[in-house]
Amino acid sequence: MNVHITSPENLDLSFINITPGDWVVLKPNFVKENKENDPNEWESVVTSPWLIRTVCEYVCKNLNSKGKVTICDAPQTDSSFSKIAERTGLYQIALECKEKYKVEVEIIDLRSEEWTNVGGIITERKKLKGDPNGVIAFSLGKHSLFYGYKGEGKYYGADYDETSINEHHQGEIQEYLICATPILADVFINLPKLKTHKKTGVTLSLKNLVGINADKNWLPHHTAGSPENGGDQYAESSLKRKLEQLAVRFARTLSLKIPIIGSKLAIQLRKAGTKTFGSTQKVIRSGNWYGNDTTWRMALDLNWCLFYGNGDGTFKSVSTKRYYSILDGIIGMEGDGPMQGDPIHTNLVITGTDPVAVDMVAARVMGFDWRKIPVIREALNLKSMPITNVRSEEIEVFSDNPEWNGNFLEIEKKEFYKFRPHFGWKNKIENEPR
Repeated sequence: MNVHITSPENLDLSFINITPGDWVVLKPNFVKENKENDPNEWESVVTSPWLIRTVCEYVCKNLNSKGKVTICDAPQTDSSFSKIAERTGLYQIALECKEKYKVEVEIIDLRSEEWTNVGGIITERKKLKGDPNGVIAFSLGKHSLFYGYKGEGKYYGADYDETSINEHHQGEIQEYLICATPILADVFINLPKLKTHKKTGVTLSLKNLVGINADKNWLPHHTAGSPENGGDQYAESSLKRKLEQLAVRFARTLSLKIPIIGSKLAIQLRKAGTKTFGSTQKVIRSGNWYGNDTTWRMALDLNWCLFYGNGDGTFKSVSTKRYYSILDGIIGMEGDGPMQGDPIHTNLVITGTDPVAVDMVAARVMGFDWRKIPVIREALNLKSMPITNVRSEEIEVFSDNPEWNGNFLEIEKKEFYKFRPHFGWKNKIENEPR
């Protein structure tokens, strides 16, 4: 299994197999239009427009005027797709590629809703068209990593209504609502970012598939409580955290039950809560720490859906999806990722045909040990419908930096970068000399 680490100017895309007539999906990381604490910083948050253009042109050229390209993502629900598109020049890229190569290039916001978030409270919900090709409900049943999991009945998704998320994940009912476009396409090209992440340690190829779902409230993000009572919302079960949990539920209920007045009251409660219980940038909450045992399961379940899912909601016995990962490390993010961290200029692109192999190498490039990151480590342990068959000793790394060439077992001993992890993961995932 080959993984390439290269500078942008030496990027070689010839490993991508494109046949005239293919339907090709490009899936960037468009989580948010900018850093939440700095409206002017966006390049470390979303996939590089240069990389999107470069890959799109390569694909269009090889389609030879036959086929279609879809650039799509489901950003965080309180993000502005129009602002993301404006900053990345997305529609201009599509138009120029279409005119130059005579291939249809479409842009799709896969979300069904866009929210307005004021002070951490949802104040408005706007309906969107979503995926024009529809949605597909997949039930993984016993294959799901949530089947038999201790958190059943206590999951929290992306919305205040906890009833919905727990209805979709109980017993053998383990359901995900996935956008049809990535499932139906012939080729899936993943364009993730080299970033730290508050819930999974890193956000690379595997985690980037959160953006193919059609309803984020079918996705368990954390489990209520602390490890003492089977949860991972908080690191410890102090009286202060218990009071905070009650206060948060009260504010969410107000916002749900009384949309206008309730939202205004919830905003004030949120402000008071921050003063009392501490800022999220300093306090572990919402599963934003190394003990999150929920989000990695969801991410790997989504990868199963992509690799094995059929258009009718059934599953193949063998994956036939042509998959490629082209990971954007031109400007990465360290610290409080995936939206609050700091830019780090590595000027790298990491490529391969296996998401797990690419993520193993990428984690090491960041200065982390992939064995300590559940979303990568556990991907190697899947017995039913595996998303990889790779072993670390089988990975060969190729780079335009001679120091980074060789078998991965040897490359792991090399010095790369030292990304600062999210504070909830500090001293838990950093690589140690072997």
